[in-house]
Amino acid sequence: MGAPVLTAAAMRAAEQAAIASGVPEYDLMERAGATAAEIVWRAGGSRDTLVLCGPGNNGGDGFVIARILRAKGVPVRVAALGESGTASSLRARARWDGPVEALHQAKPAAQLVDALFGTGLTRGLADAVAASLERLVGRANHSYAVDLPSGVETDSGRLLSPVPRFGVCIALGALKPAHLLYPAADRFERLVSVDIGIAPSSPLHSLAPPHLDAPASDAHKYSRGLVAVIGGGMAGAGLLASRAAARSGAGAVRRIVPDADGRGPDAIITSAAMKVADVAKALEDKRLSAVLAGPGLGRDDGAWERLEAVLESEHRLVLDADALTLLADKGPDQLPAGAILTPHEGEFARLFGDVPGSKIDKALAAAQRSRCVLVYKGADTVIAAPDGKAAVASRGSFWLSTAGTGDVLAGLAAGRFAVTGDPFRAACEAVWLHGEAARQAGAAFIADDLIERLPAAIARRL
Repeated sequence: MGAPVLTAAAMRAAEQAAIASGVPEYDLMERAGATAAEIVWRAGGSRDTLVLCGPGNNGGDGFVIARILRAKGVPVRVAALGESGTASSLRARARWDGPVEALHQAKPAAQLVDALFGTGLTRGLADAVAASLERLVGRANHSYAVDLPSGVETDSGRLLSPVPRFGVCIALGALKPAHLLYPAADRFERLVSVDIGIAPSSPLHSLAPPHLDAPASDAHKYSRGLVAVIGGGMAGAGLLASRAAARSGAGAVRRIVPDADGRGPDAIITSAAMKVADVAKALEDKRLSAVLAGPGLGRDDGAWERLEAVLESEHRLVLDADALTLLADKGPDQLPAGAILTPHEGEFARLFGDVPGSKIDKALAAAQRSRCVLVYKGADTVIAAPDGKAAVASRGSFWLSTAGTGDVLAGLAAGRFAVTGDPFRAACEAVWLHGEAARQAGAAFIADDLIERLPAAIARRL
Protein backbone atom coordinates (compact mmCIF):
# COMPACT_ATOMS: atom_id res chain seq x y z
CA MET A 1 0.00 0.00 0.00
CA GLY A 2 0.98 3.61 -0.36
CA ALA A 3 1.17 6.35 2.24
CA PRO A 4 -1.53 6.43 4.94
CA VAL A 5 -4.26 9.02 4.36
CA LEU A 6 -5.83 10.48 7.50
CA THR A 7 -9.13 12.26 7.84
CA ALA A 8 -9.31 15.31 10.09
CA ALA A 9 -10.58 13.17 12.97
CA ALA A 10 -7.92 10.51 12.41
CA MET A 11 -5.21 13.18 12.34
CA ARG A 12 -6.42 14.64 15.62
CA ALA A 13 -6.41 11.15 17.13
CA ALA A 14 -2.85 10.51 15.91
CA GLU A 15 -1.66 13.78 17.40
CA GLN A 16 -3.41 13.02 20.71
CA ALA A 17 -1.79 9.58 20.77
CA ALA A 18 1.63 11.17 20.34
CA ILE A 19 0.88 13.65 23.12
CA ALA A 20 -0.39 10.85 25.38
CA SER A 21 2.87 8.98 24.78
CA GLY A 22 4.80 11.90 26.29
CA VAL A 23 5.46 14.22 23.33
CA PRO A 24 4.48 17.78 24.33
CA GLU A 25 1.96 19.36 21.95
CA TYR A 26 4.24 22.32 21.31
CA ASP A 27 7.05 19.97 20.26
CA LEU A 28 4.81 18.71 17.44
CA MET A 29 4.36 22.31 16.32
CA GLU A 30 8.11 22.94 16.42
CA ARG A 31 8.74 19.81 14.35
CA ALA A 32 6.08 20.77 11.82
CA GLY A 33 7.41 24.30 11.48
CA ALA A 34 11.02 23.17 11.24
CA THR A 35 10.36 20.63 8.47
CA ALA A 36 8.26 23.10 6.51
CA ALA A 37 10.87 25.84 6.94
CA GLU A 38 13.56 23.51 5.61
CA ILE A 39 11.53 22.91 2.44
CA VAL A 40 11.01 26.63 1.91
CA TRP A 41 14.68 27.33 2.60
CA ARG A 42 15.95 24.68 0.20
CA ALA A 43 13.63 25.80 -2.57
CA GLY A 44 13.77 29.54 -2.12
CA GLY A 45 17.01 30.35 -0.33
CA SER A 46 17.18 33.94 0.85
CA ARG A 47 14.31 35.37 -1.20
CA ASP A 48 12.13 37.77 0.77
CA THR A 49 9.28 35.84 2.33
CA LEU A 50 5.83 36.65 3.69
CA VAL A 51 4.25 34.16 6.11
CA LEU A 52 0.49 34.36 6.64
CA CYS A 53 -0.58 33.12 10.08
CA GLY A 54 -4.08 32.21 11.20
CA PRO A 55 -5.42 32.09 14.77
CA GLY A 56 -5.05 28.31 15.31
CA ASN A 57 -2.26 25.78 15.34
CA ASN A 58 -1.69 26.13 11.61
CA GLY A 59 -0.86 29.75 12.30
CA GLY A 60 1.44 28.63 15.09
CA ASP A 61 3.28 26.50 12.53
CA GLY A 62 3.63 29.66 10.47
CA PHE A 63 5.25 31.60 13.31
CA VAL A 64 7.75 28.75 13.80
CA ILE A 65 8.53 28.79 10.07
CA ALA A 66 9.08 32.54 10.11
CA ARG A 67 11.39 32.39 13.14
CA ILE A 68 13.53 29.59 11.68
CA LEU A 69 13.80 31.20 8.26
CA ARG A 70 14.86 34.50 9.78
CA ALA A 71 17.53 32.68 11.80
CA LYS A 72 18.88 31.45 8.45
CA GLY A 73 19.15 35.00 7.16
CA VAL A 74 15.95 35.10 5.13
CA PRO A 75 14.17 38.47 5.14
CA VAL A 76 10.82 37.45 6.61
CA ARG A 77 7.62 39.32 7.33
CA VAL A 78 4.58 37.96 9.13
CA ALA A 79 0.97 38.94 8.51
CA ALA A 80 -1.65 37.58 10.89
CA LEU A 81 -5.39 37.11 10.80
CA GLY A 82 -6.27 38.25 14.32
CA GLU A 83 -4.81 36.99 17.57
CA SER A 84 -3.54 33.47 18.19
CA GLY A 85 -6.15 31.36 19.96
CA THR A 86 -4.50 28.13 21.15
CA ALA A 87 -1.88 27.50 23.80
CA SER A 88 0.72 26.25 21.32
CA SER A 89 0.08 28.98 18.76
CA LEU A 90 0.37 31.65 21.50
CA ARG A 91 3.72 30.18 22.52
CA ALA A 92 4.95 30.13 18.92
CA ARG A 93 3.85 33.74 18.41
CA ALA A 94 5.61 34.81 21.60
CA ARG A 95 8.88 33.32 20.28
CA TRP A 96 8.63 35.43 17.10
CA ASP A 97 10.26 38.73 17.98
CA GLY A 98 9.55 40.54 14.73
CA PRO A 99 6.62 42.75 13.76
CA VAL A 100 3.23 41.32 12.84
CA GLU A 101 1.24 43.03 10.10
CA ALA A 102 -2.50 42.90 9.53
CA LEU A 103 -3.36 40.51 6.70
CA HIS A 104 -5.36 43.02 4.68
CA GLN A 105 -2.46 45.49 4.77
CA ALA A 106 0.30 43.04 3.82
CA LYS A 107 2.39 43.79 0.78
CA PRO A 108 3.48 40.97 -1.58
CA ALA A 109 6.80 39.13 -1.34
CA ALA A 110 8.79 36.89 -3.64
CA GLN A 111 7.79 33.90 -1.49
CA LEU A 112 4.42 33.38 0.16
CA VAL A 113 3.74 30.84 2.92
CA ASP A 114 0.06 30.19 3.67
CA ALA A 115 -0.37 29.08 7.28
CA LEU A 116 -3.82 30.56 7.78
CA PHE A 117 -5.91 27.38 8.12
CA GLY A 118 -5.02 23.72 7.78
CA THR A 119 -6.73 20.47 8.67
CA GLY A 120 -10.24 20.71 10.08
CA LEU A 121 -11.59 23.84 8.38
CA THR A 122 -15.40 23.65 8.23
CA ARG A 123 -16.38 26.96 6.64
CA GLY A 124 -15.05 29.18 3.91
CA LEU A 125 -12.82 32.20 4.37
CA ALA A 126 -14.41 35.60 4.62
CA ASP A 127 -14.50 37.33 1.23
CA ALA A 128 -11.86 39.89 2.23
CA VAL A 129 -9.53 37.18 3.57
CA ALA A 130 -9.93 35.04 0.43
CA ALA A 131 -9.26 38.11 -1.72
CA SER A 132 -6.09 38.96 0.23
CA LEU A 133 -4.84 35.40 -0.10
CA GLU A 134 -5.54 35.38 -3.84
CA ARG A 135 -3.74 38.71 -4.27
CA LEU A 136 -0.65 37.73 -2.32
CA VAL A 137 -0.27 34.29 -3.89
CA GLY A 138 -0.76 35.80 -7.32
CA ARG A 139 2.05 38.27 -6.79
CA ALA A 140 4.53 35.72 -5.36
CA ASN A 141 7.05 33.87 -7.49
CA HIS A 142 6.99 30.89 -5.12
CA SER A 143 4.10 29.86 -2.89
CA TYR A 144 3.68 27.20 -0.21
CA ALA A 145 0.56 25.92 1.55
CA VAL A 146 1.24 24.54 5.02
CA ASP A 147 -0.69 21.28 5.51
CA LEU A 148 -3.55 22.32 3.19
CA PRO A 149 -4.36 25.40 1.14
CA SER A 150 -6.61 27.65 3.20
CA GLY A 151 -10.24 27.29 2.17
CA VAL A 152 -10.17 23.53 1.57
CA GLU A 153 -12.33 20.99 3.40
CA THR A 154 -10.03 18.23 4.66
CA ASP A 155 -12.11 15.11 4.15
CA SER A 156 -13.95 15.84 0.90
CA GLY A 157 -11.54 18.03 -1.05
CA ARG A 158 -14.28 20.64 -1.54
CA LEU A 159 -13.35 24.29 -1.89
CA LEU A 160 -15.21 26.11 0.87
CA SER A 161 -14.24 29.46 -0.66
CA PRO A 162 -12.06 30.52 -3.60
CA VAL A 163 -8.57 28.96 -3.29
CA PRO A 164 -5.54 30.12 -5.32
CA ARG A 165 -3.13 27.59 -6.83
CA PHE A 166 0.08 27.07 -4.87
CA GLY A 167 3.43 25.86 -6.07
CA VAL A 168 3.96 23.40 -3.19
CA CYS A 169 1.65 21.90 -0.58
CA ILE A 170 3.44 20.60 2.53
CA ALA A 171 1.40 17.82 4.15
CA LEU A 172 2.19 17.68 7.85
CA GLY A 173 2.41 14.24 9.46
CA ALA A 174 0.32 12.40 6.87
CA LEU A 175 -1.60 12.88 3.68
CA LYS A 176 -5.22 14.00 4.01
CA PRO A 177 -8.07 13.12 1.61
CA ALA A 178 -8.04 16.66 0.22
CA HIS A 179 -4.48 16.15 -1.02
CA LEU A 180 -5.83 13.48 -3.38
CA LEU A 181 -9.46 14.41 -4.09
CA TYR A 182 -10.49 17.04 -6.60
CA PRO A 183 -10.99 19.94 -6.80
CA ALA A 184 -8.59 20.50 -3.87
CA ALA A 185 -5.89 18.29 -5.44
CA ASP A 186 -5.69 20.78 -8.30
CA ARG A 187 -4.87 23.70 -5.99
CA PHE A 188 -1.13 22.97 -5.91
CA GLU A 189 1.49 21.86 -8.38
CA ARG A 190 3.58 19.64 -6.11
CA LEU A 191 2.82 17.71 -2.93
CA VAL A 192 5.41 16.98 -0.23
CA SER A 193 4.62 14.94 2.89
CA VAL A 194 6.80 15.44 5.98
CA ASP A 195 7.22 13.51 9.22
CA ILE A 196 6.41 15.44 12.39
CA GLY A 197 6.78 12.58 14.87
CA ILE A 198 3.36 10.93 14.84
CA ALA A 199 2.56 7.34 13.83
CA PRO A 200 -0.18 7.56 11.20
CA SER A 201 -2.28 4.44 10.70
CA SER A 202 -5.28 4.16 8.42
CA PRO A 203 -7.17 1.68 6.22
CA LEU A 204 -7.07 4.43 3.58
CA HIS A 205 -3.88 4.87 1.53
CA SER A 206 -2.64 6.59 -1.55
CA LEU A 207 -2.25 4.18 -4.46
CA ALA A 208 1.30 2.82 -4.54
CA PRO A 209 3.17 1.25 -7.46
CA PRO A 210 2.50 -2.50 -7.28
CA HIS A 211 5.01 -5.30 -7.12
CA LEU A 212 4.25 -7.76 -9.93
CA ASP A 213 5.61 -11.28 -10.36
CA ALA A 214 6.94 -12.74 -13.59
CA PRO A 215 5.46 -16.12 -14.64
CA ALA A 216 6.90 -19.17 -12.89
CA SER A 217 9.19 -21.56 -14.75
CA ASP A 218 6.38 -24.11 -15.06
CA ALA A 219 3.69 -21.61 -16.08
CA HIS A 220 1.37 -22.18 -19.03
CA LYS A 221 -1.41 -20.11 -20.56
CA TYR A 222 -4.14 -21.51 -18.33
CA SER A 223 -2.16 -21.37 -15.11
CA ARG A 224 -1.46 -17.71 -15.85
CA GLY A 225 -5.20 -17.02 -16.17
CA LEU A 226 -7.83 -17.35 -18.89
CA VAL A 227 -10.04 -14.28 -19.31
CA ALA A 228 -13.39 -14.25 -21.10
CA VAL A 229 -14.78 -10.97 -22.45
CA ILE A 230 -18.49 -11.09 -23.22
CA GLY A 231 -19.16 -8.80 -26.15
CA GLY A 232 -22.23 -7.38 -27.81
CA GLY A 233 -23.25 -5.04 -30.56
CA MET A 234 -20.41 -2.52 -30.14
CA ALA A 235 -17.41 -4.59 -31.13
CA GLY A 236 -14.84 -1.82 -30.67
CA ALA A 237 -15.31 -1.43 -26.90
CA GLY A 238 -15.12 -5.16 -26.29
CA LEU A 239 -12.08 -5.47 -28.49
CA LEU A 240 -10.26 -2.70 -26.59
CA ALA A 241 -11.01 -4.50 -23.33
CA SER A 242 -9.86 -7.84 -24.79
CA ARG A 243 -6.61 -6.38 -26.07
CA ALA A 244 -5.92 -4.81 -22.66
CA ALA A 245 -6.61 -8.10 -20.91
CA ALA A 246 -4.26 -9.86 -23.32
CA ARG A 247 -1.46 -7.47 -22.29
CA SER A 248 -2.26 -7.53 -18.59
CA GLY A 249 -0.13 -10.54 -17.70
CA ALA A 250 -2.91 -13.08 -18.10
CA GLY A 251 -2.16 -16.18 -20.18
CA ALA A 252 -5.06 -16.18 -22.65
CA VAL A 253 -8.13 -14.14 -23.62
CA ARG A 254 -11.33 -15.35 -25.26
CA ARG A 255 -13.83 -12.96 -26.84
CA ILE A 256 -17.35 -14.34 -26.78
CA VAL A 257 -19.32 -12.24 -29.27
CA PRO A 258 -22.51 -12.52 -31.34
CA ASP A 259 -20.52 -12.48 -34.57
CA ALA A 260 -17.03 -13.98 -34.83
CA ASP A 261 -15.69 -11.12 -36.93
CA GLY A 262 -12.03 -12.10 -36.62
CA ARG A 263 -10.99 -8.61 -35.53
CA GLY A 264 -8.08 -8.12 -33.22
CA PRO A 265 -4.76 -9.86 -32.54
CA ASP A 266 -4.53 -13.47 -33.63
CA ALA A 267 -3.55 -14.42 -30.07
CA ILE A 268 -7.07 -13.54 -28.86
CA ILE A 269 -9.53 -16.42 -29.33
CA THR A 270 -12.83 -15.19 -30.80
CA SER A 271 -15.88 -17.41 -30.35
CA ALA A 272 -19.31 -16.82 -31.90
CA ALA A 273 -22.18 -17.10 -29.43
CA MET A 274 -25.36 -15.91 -31.11
CA LYS A 275 -27.74 -17.41 -28.54
CA VAL A 276 -27.76 -17.07 -24.78
CA ALA A 277 -27.35 -20.82 -24.52
CA ASP A 278 -24.11 -20.48 -26.49
CA VAL A 279 -22.83 -17.90 -24.00
CA ALA A 280 -23.76 -20.10 -21.06
CA LYS A 281 -22.06 -23.07 -22.70
CA ALA A 282 -18.86 -21.10 -23.29
CA LEU A 283 -18.87 -20.03 -19.65
CA GLU A 284 -18.93 -23.63 -18.47
CA ASP A 285 -15.20 -23.82 -19.17
CA LYS A 286 -13.65 -24.58 -15.77
CA ARG A 287 -10.35 -23.11 -16.90
CA LEU A 288 -11.76 -19.57 -16.89
CA SER A 289 -10.13 -17.40 -14.24
CA ALA A 290 -12.14 -14.19 -14.73
CA VAL A 291 -15.01 -12.92 -16.87
CA LEU A 292 -15.55 -9.33 -18.01
CA ALA A 293 -18.96 -8.06 -19.10
CA GLY A 294 -19.96 -4.53 -20.04
CA PRO A 295 -17.75 -2.95 -22.69
CA GLY A 296 -19.81 -2.94 -25.90
CA LEU A 297 -22.41 -5.30 -24.39
CA GLY A 298 -25.40 -3.14 -25.33
CA ARG A 299 -28.58 -2.44 -23.36
CA ASP A 300 -31.31 -4.31 -25.20
CA ASP A 301 -33.10 -7.47 -24.09
CA GLY A 302 -30.46 -9.65 -25.70
CA ALA A 303 -27.74 -7.86 -23.78
CA TRP A 304 -29.55 -8.46 -20.49
CA GLU A 305 -29.92 -12.14 -21.27
CA ARG A 306 -26.20 -12.43 -22.00
CA LEU A 307 -25.44 -10.64 -18.74
CA GLU A 308 -27.71 -13.00 -16.84
CA ALA A 309 -25.69 -15.91 -18.18
CA VAL A 310 -22.54 -14.19 -16.88
CA LEU A 311 -24.05 -13.59 -13.43
CA GLU A 312 -25.12 -17.23 -13.16
CA SER A 313 -21.69 -18.56 -14.17
CA GLU A 314 -20.14 -18.22 -10.68
CA HIS A 315 -16.81 -17.07 -12.12
CA ARG A 316 -14.78 -14.11 -10.84
CA LEU A 317 -16.45 -11.12 -12.48
CA VAL A 318 -15.54 -7.62 -13.60
CA LEU A 319 -18.59 -5.52 -14.50
CA ASP A 320 -18.28 -2.26 -16.39
CA ALA A 321 -20.20 0.15 -18.64
CA ASP A 322 -23.40 -1.38 -20.07
CA ALA A 323 -23.42 -4.16 -17.48
CA LEU A 324 -23.60 -1.57 -14.69
CA THR A 325 -26.36 0.33 -16.46
CA LEU A 326 -28.39 -2.85 -16.94
CA LEU A 327 -27.91 -3.82 -13.30
CA ALA A 328 -28.93 -0.38 -12.05
CA ASP A 329 -32.61 -1.29 -12.55
CA LYS A 330 -32.16 -4.33 -10.31
CA GLY A 331 -30.62 -2.38 -7.43
CA PRO A 332 -27.22 -2.71 -5.75
CA ASP A 333 -28.38 -5.52 -3.47
CA GLN A 334 -28.58 -7.78 -6.54
CA LEU A 335 -24.94 -7.28 -7.50
CA PRO A 336 -22.80 -10.45 -7.34
CA ALA A 337 -20.61 -10.49 -4.23
CA GLY A 338 -16.87 -10.50 -4.84
CA ALA A 339 -16.99 -8.81 -8.23
CA ILE A 340 -15.01 -5.77 -9.35
CA LEU A 341 -17.25 -2.88 -10.40
CA THR A 342 -15.79 0.03 -12.38
CA PRO A 343 -18.36 2.86 -12.46
CA HIS A 344 -17.79 6.44 -13.49
CA GLU A 345 -19.79 9.20 -11.77
CA GLY A 346 -23.00 8.70 -13.74
CA GLU A 347 -22.96 4.91 -13.44
CA PHE A 348 -22.30 5.15 -9.72
CA ALA A 349 -25.30 7.43 -9.23
CA ARG A 350 -27.55 5.12 -11.25
CA LEU A 351 -26.43 2.10 -9.23
CA PHE A 352 -26.31 3.51 -5.70
CA GLY A 353 -28.28 6.75 -5.77
CA ASP A 354 -27.36 9.78 -3.70
CA VAL A 355 -24.84 8.46 -1.18
CA PRO A 356 -23.74 11.06 1.42
CA GLY A 357 -20.16 12.01 2.20
CA SER A 358 -16.94 12.40 0.29
CA LYS A 359 -16.05 10.34 -2.76
CA ILE A 360 -14.13 8.03 -0.43
CA ASP A 361 -17.14 7.70 1.89
CA LYS A 362 -19.39 6.94 -1.08
CA ALA A 363 -17.07 4.30 -2.49
CA LEU A 364 -16.69 2.56 0.86
CA ALA A 365 -20.43 2.59 1.52
CA ALA A 366 -21.14 1.18 -1.94
CA ALA A 367 -18.46 -1.50 -1.55
CA GLN A 368 -19.89 -2.61 1.77
CA ARG A 369 -23.47 -2.64 0.50
CA SER A 370 -22.70 -4.50 -2.73
CA ARG A 371 -20.01 -6.76 -1.19
CA CYS A 372 -17.90 -5.87 -4.24
CA VAL A 373 -14.68 -4.00 -4.89
CA LEU A 374 -15.46 -0.57 -6.30
CA VAL A 375 -13.24 1.27 -8.75
CA TYR A 376 -14.96 4.66 -8.59
CA LYS A 377 -13.38 6.33 -11.59
CA GLY A 378 -12.56 9.96 -12.30
CA ALA A 379 -9.71 12.45 -12.15
CA ASP A 380 -9.35 10.97 -8.67
CA THR A 381 -10.10 7.23 -8.60
CA VAL A 382 -11.08 5.52 -5.35
CA ILE A 383 -10.63 1.76 -5.03
CA ALA A 384 -12.72 0.48 -2.09
CA ALA A 385 -13.22 -2.98 -0.61
CA PRO A 386 -16.12 -4.29 1.51
CA ASP A 387 -13.81 -4.73 4.52
CA GLY A 388 -13.07 -0.99 4.65
CA LYS A 389 -9.73 -0.89 2.82
CA ALA A 390 -9.42 1.87 0.25
CA ALA A 391 -6.78 3.43 -1.98
CA VAL A 392 -6.89 6.71 -3.88
CA ALA A 393 -5.18 7.36 -7.20
CA SER A 394 -4.83 11.02 -8.04
CA ARG A 395 -2.96 13.59 -10.12
CA GLY A 396 -2.79 11.33 -13.16
CA SER A 397 -3.03 12.25 -16.82
CA PHE A 398 -6.09 14.30 -17.73
CA TRP A 399 -5.58 13.01 -21.29
CA LEU A 400 -7.34 9.87 -20.08
CA SER A 401 -10.62 11.72 -20.60
CA THR A 402 -11.04 10.19 -24.06
CA ALA A 403 -13.20 7.45 -25.54
CA GLY A 404 -12.31 3.85 -24.75
CA THR A 405 -9.92 4.35 -21.85
CA GLY A 406 -12.50 2.91 -19.45
CA ASP A 407 -12.70 -0.22 -21.61
CA VAL A 408 -8.93 -0.56 -21.35
CA LEU A 409 -9.10 -0.26 -17.57
CA ALA A 410 -11.85 -2.89 -17.38
CA GLY A 411 -9.79 -5.30 -19.47
CA LEU A 412 -6.77 -4.67 -17.26
CA ALA A 413 -8.82 -5.31 -14.12
CA ALA A 414 -10.12 -8.60 -15.53
CA GLY A 415 -6.62 -9.68 -16.49
CA ARG A 416 -5.11 -8.84 -13.14
CA PHE A 417 -8.05 -10.53 -11.37
CA ALA A 418 -7.33 -13.67 -13.40
CA VAL A 419 -3.66 -13.51 -12.40
CA THR A 420 -4.04 -12.70 -8.68
CA GLY A 421 -7.47 -14.01 -7.68
CA ASP A 422 -7.70 -11.01 -5.30
CA PRO A 423 -10.24 -8.38 -6.41
CA PHE A 424 -8.84 -5.49 -4.36
CA ARG A 425 -5.24 -6.17 -5.33
CA ALA A 426 -6.23 -6.66 -8.97
CA ALA A 427 -8.17 -3.39 -9.03
CA CYS A 428 -5.27 -1.45 -7.49
CA GLU A 429 -2.78 -2.98 -9.94
CA ALA A 430 -5.03 -2.22 -12.90
CA VAL A 431 -5.55 1.41 -11.92
CA TRP A 432 -1.82 1.96 -11.41
CA LEU A 433 -0.85 0.29 -14.71
CA HIS A 434 -3.53 2.26 -16.53
CA GLY A 435 -2.11 5.50 -15.15
CA GLU A 436 1.48 4.51 -15.91
CA ALA A 437 0.58 3.61 -19.51
CA ALA A 438 -1.01 7.05 -19.85
CA ARG A 439 2.11 8.71 -18.44
CA GLN A 440 4.25 6.90 -20.98
CA ALA A 441 1.83 7.74 -23.81
CA GLY A 442 2.26 11.47 -23.17
CA ALA A 443 -0.33 13.76 -24.73
CA ALA A 444 -3.25 13.49 -27.14
CA PHE A 445 -3.24 9.69 -27.10
CA ILE A 446 -6.17 7.42 -27.86
CA ALA A 447 -7.19 4.33 -25.93
CA ASP A 448 -5.39 2.05 -28.40
CA ASP A 449 -2.11 3.79 -27.56
CA LEU A 450 -2.45 2.83 -23.89
CA ILE A 451 -2.58 -0.85 -24.75
CA GLU A 452 0.71 -0.70 -26.64
CA ARG A 453 2.42 0.69 -23.53
CA LEU A 454 1.15 -1.86 -21.04
CA PRO A 455 4.07 -4.32 -21.42
CA ALA A 456 6.54 -1.55 -20.56
CA ALA A 457 4.39 -0.44 -17.62
CA ILE A 458 4.32 -4.02 -16.29
CA ALA A 459 8.05 -4.43 -16.84
CA ARG A 460 8.68 -1.44 -14.56
CA ARG A 461 7.13 -3.31 -11.63
CA LEU A 462 8.74 -6.75 -11.98
